[in-house]
Amino acid sequence: MKELIKIGKDSRKWRLPIIIAAVAILVGIASFWLNSAPFRSGFEITDELGGNIFPSSILSVATTDAQIIVPVDSMYVGNPKSCIAVRVRSGQAYSRVRVEVAETPFFFRSVSEFVLAKPRTDYVIYPDIIWNYEALRNNNQAEPISVAVTVEMNRKELGQRVRTFSVRSVNECLLGYVTNGTKFHDTGIFFAAYVNEEHPMIDQLLREALNTRIVNRFLGYQGGNAGVVDKQVYALWNVLQKRNFKYSSVSNTSLSSNVVFSQRVRTLDDALESSQINCVDGSVLLASLLRAINIEPILVRTPGHMFVGYYTDANHKEMNFLETTMIGDVDLDDFFPDEQLDSTMVGKSQNQMSRITFDKSKEYANKKYRQYEEGIHSGKLNYMFLEISKEVRRRIQPIGK
Repeated sequence: MKELIKIGKDSRKWRLPIIIAAVAILVGIASFWLNSAPFRSGFEITDELGGNIFPSSILSVATTDAQIIVPVDSMYVGNPKSCIAVRVRSGQAYSRVRVEVAETPFFFRSVSEFVLAKPRTDYVIYPDIIWNYEALRNNNQAEPISVAVTVEMNRKELGQRVRTFSVRSVNECLLGYVTNGTKFHDTGIFFAAYVNEEHPMIDQLLREALNTRIVNRFLGYQGGNAGVVDKQVYALWNVLQKRNFKYSSVSNTSLSSNVVFSQRVRTLDDALESSQINCVDGSVLLASLLRAINIEPILVRTPGHMFVGYYTDANHKEMNFLETTMIGDVDLDDFFPDEQLDSTMVGKSQNQMSRITFDKSKEYANKKYRQYEEGIHSGKLNYMFLEISKEVRRRIQPIGK
């Protein structure tokens, strides 16, 4: 009996250390799994623009340091200008991740490697995208593409994911996008991408303007007064009117989204070839010519409309504005219903009519600017005061078409 009691005491003596050891082993195994095993849900392909890729936004910042489209998540690695991202959860601290993106008609195959410093943390990874810029520049209509991504973490494959994106037309300007369902990010600065003072056709247009003899040369602000500046601007206005532009209100795109918003804009090529402009097309076209002669233009946006302005002095103290839809074949009575201007055009030469429309364009646009001035400078949705300055050019370059 004494021996049995002794055995019972001995078994109880060793039971607790065995239990502690077992728990320690289980904790160790769990810790190893949590820190070493890959994220069990794998990864997902994500982006900020609801599965849309805008060539104009990619081309315009390709050679600058500007970050116009900001990452939704602050925990990210890589270059957010890539537009396409991968969301994955790290395993152990300093996990090594390899991301491979397959080739599409708009970019080439790429392989990127990253180190995720924090363990068990959700990261957004922006892999290198080797864009085919020529394909982006020539894309005139929205086109779907399948983006295939393969991810490897700590030498263990997480598989492949495929997501369909819509590559938008190069003529679609991204106006803004919404994150977290409520926060709106204004990207109206991308309108500057359509102001192209370096286009090969600029020199020809300037030569045509000089041939009118309205001015003998383009001095920019060197003439010393607002009258000289206005005369140069009128010479540009006159030569554009002689190209017989027709007003065309086309501005809608096929984009249907409550995440991103865009507007169709004709490039300088498109406007000259089609001889069609709306308020935006005319504004970026004239702004391109103004930049070319060193007069700083301003793109002004109000709800549903845009017009162009320009500084009349080198110190940027005084401004004038133009209603660029009047470049086209429009009825002036629509703008000044009480003046019956169209009846006064009878018997006028083309140059006389051009001067009248230029002056009336200034009158109308300056009135609109004063009317909406507070909103224009408020930063509110659908309003914009965008100087195409050297500072803006450091952020946004012309898209080159």
